[in-house]
Amino acid sequence: MSSFGSLFHVRMAAVIAGLGVALGAFGAHGLKEHFADIDDRAAGWWATAVMYHLIHAVALFALASSPWFVRSAWRCLAIGILLFSGSLYVMALTGMTKLGIVTPLGGLALMFGWIWIALSRRPPAFAADSSEPPRL
Repeated sequence: MSSFGSLFHVRMAAVIAGLGVALGAFGAHGLKEHFADIDDRAAGWWATAVMYHLIHAVALFALASSPWFVRSAWRCLAIGILLFSGSLYVMALTGMTKLGIVTPLGGLALMFGWIWIALSRRPPAFAADSSEPPRL
């Protein structure tokens, strides 16, 4: 597993994904009345936060489990989840719309993570014969 992410990265991705599932369930079942009291848009903010959280948590897990592991890209995606989804979660819970200024910063971190992956070099496993992926 030398060219793959560390066990830490795989476990953190799993924890982040599990947290996304829990937050999704909490929003769907435990916060309906709360959202109505805060802002008409709160449920939408929560749903968007959960969607981006889960999509990027799966990406974290896939990246950490792959020979394409790029630590810096992994970190960008993790920071992006924290800033993008985190700011939307807090906005939905508190109605503090001023936190919306943080959301685009999280979006930029997510974009940088994907760009970093796209521009990364081929892993050593692909260097010998680029026509076939490595057999794992």
